[in-house]
Amino acid sequence: MAPQMIFVNLPVKDLDASKAFYEKLGYSINPQFSDETAACVVISDTIFAMLLTEEKFKSFTAPGKDISDATKATEVLITLSAESRAKADELADAALAAGGSPAKEPMDMGFMYGRSFADLDGHHWEVFWMDPAATQG
Repeated sequence: MAPQMIFVNLPVKDLDASKAFYEKLGYSINPQFSDETAACVVISDTIFAMLLTEEKFKSFTAPGKDISDATKATEVLITLSAESRAKADELADAALAAGGSPAKEPMDMGFMYGRSFADLDGHHWEVFWMDPAATQG
């Protein structure tokens, strides 16, 4: 049985700028599922972010339904795990260097650590690390 995959569809104002942002984070774009209205960002073997122009995104939603402005309202929190605290910092720092903005203060609970950022369109991303020993009974 193939592993289940997730495709997070995100509306973007400037597709080329958004592609460049995610490439600066170390992710690749799958050209097989990309065109002038969409770009498939490969986060892992099973996780993908589909960047869609607002017009393309609207074609997938119910007629008359507005697209949330992620710079003014939170529509979703997208959370990724990291293999270490350093990797969580690395991704968040890369996002900030690529033009993203801080979404909130870092979270440090000792056994769990997280950083957050907003991408160019304001979509809220979280990156967290959890000590494996904390999840074992």
